[in-house]
Amino acid sequence: MSKQKYALITGGSRGIGRETAIKIAQELGYSILINFQSNQQAAEETQKIIQEKGGQAELLQFDVNNSEEVNTQLNNWKESHSDAIIEVIVNNAGITRDGLMMWMEDEDWNKVLNTTLNGFYNVTRNLIQDLLKNRYGRIINVASVSGMKGTPGQVNYSAAKAGLIGATKALAQEIAKRNITVNAVAPGFIETDMTIDLDQSQLKNLVPLNRFGKAEEVADLICFLASRKASYITGETININGGIYA
Repeated sequence: MSKQKYALITGGSRGIGRETAIKIAQELGYSILINFQSNQQAAEETQKIIQEKGGQAELLQFDVNNSEEVNTQLNNWKESHSDAIIEVIVNNAGITRDGLMMWMEDEDWNKVLNTTLNGFYNVTRNLIQDLLKNRYGRIINVASVSGMKGTPGQVNYSAAKAGLIGATKALAQEIAKRNITVNAVAPGFIETDMTIDLDQSQLKNLVPLNRFGKAEEVADLICFLASRKASYITGETININGGIYA
């Protein structure tokens, strides 16, 4: 009897996470685990959209930065789903706390790095043994153009996303022989809650394509990397930024 296959999307209630959850359910047929920290209403909306399109989705609440919480929730889920396997992990959870470094508070530095890097570590480390035993898996990490080129006013965010890119390259080499790929996507300016306060009319002039990207465009790329079509791509960071960093 084959196991039911799941994809876990951290920060899956809104923005890129939501669109990715919907796309993977629709196009790849995975049951979806929507991770969220606090916004249950948004997570339930994502779940409803997936279900209305004929897919299956469950909610899984935990703070990716809290290793005890991550392990408890994931282990409990695995115990109650012994006939299931999480094959795809999308490490999407992240936050910004922008400001010049000279005025940055310790909390703003630590919170941003911990959410991105500890989040990736806590979730992936809990599930990696299952992927290795299964001899198949897809890990996709959501980085940023800030991690590729650095962005002033985002030293913390740039450091976190650059660290995630380095982790992607290293882990890809560790587990490639078990048919598990590890890749990152690096979005530029994307229309999400995170960029809602930015002045698009000004900033789009920095983008050769002269517009912000859409969350579903990033989701399309993640969905491809999560598919079997991307089986010979690993350790890569794929830019999706309208040409802003070419």
